[in-house]
Amino acid sequence: MIPEYNTMEMMICAAARNLEDGKTVAVGTGAPCAAAMLAQKTVSPNLVILFEAGGLAPTLPRMPISVGDSRTFFRGLAASGMIETMTTAARGMVDYAFLGGAQIDKYGNINSTVVGDYYKPKVRFPGSGGANDLGSFCWRTIIMTPHAKSRFVEKVSFNTTPGYLTGPGAREEAGLPPGSGPYKIITDLAVLGFDEQSKIMMIESVHPGVEVDKVRENTGFDIIVPDFIKKTPPPSDTELKILRGEVDPLRLIIGR
Repeated sequence: MIPEYNTMEMMICAAARNLEDGKTVAVGTGAPCAAAMLAQKTVSPNLVILFEAGGLAPTLPRMPISVGDSRTFFRGLAASGMIETMTTAARGMVDYAFLGGAQIDKYGNINSTVVGDYYKPKVRFPGSGGANDLGSFCWRTIIMTPHAKSRFVEKVSFNTTPGYLTGPGAREEAGLPPGSGPYKIITDLAVLGFDEQSKIMMIESVHPGVEVDKVRENTGFDIIVPDFIKKTPPPSDTELKILRGEVDPLRLIIGR
């Protein structure tokens, strides 16, 4: 019997499965942190977690409320700050960046700065923080976001964090590491990837109960639809038990 779960739990479980054992991932607090914690406790016990400013390689006991929370140092190697984390990424030593954003376009460029004109925006957001550096220099970027036309746009209003910029070869021309870039996008509808040749976003799997047409309807550009699309496995009993009982028992992230 498939257990009951909500969309946030689906997203966190799907994201956790994409974090490989023995790799390094830079995360903030919130859903990305929950996914990294779940991965550590299930498929990737040797996953190395880094915070922009917090602990280095901790084994997180419970969900931290901020990157400087003492729990980010639990059984970790050391304390780290922004300089250490960003220089480590710039040296090519961080496998994954785990980010969010207000807008994302077909090449995986992320906007977390403004919607509309920069000087007279409709909405102004907090901005990059460390997202530009991490998305530029970590080898693979994973993005978690709700799936809506207002977020999945033809072209971002402001490019806060580079994806594949304008297409094949553009990252390399801009001086970013060859072979780096967006990897997976986890939404409440699907898991998305990028076509190897065109670098345009594509559907990899749809979540249980979701049809491909719903993904299309909620995407503001022509997303690539392969001939074969998998179904995302639903959260397992084990994943939900760990997520609810160990990762986020207060349900600060996963909700009620």
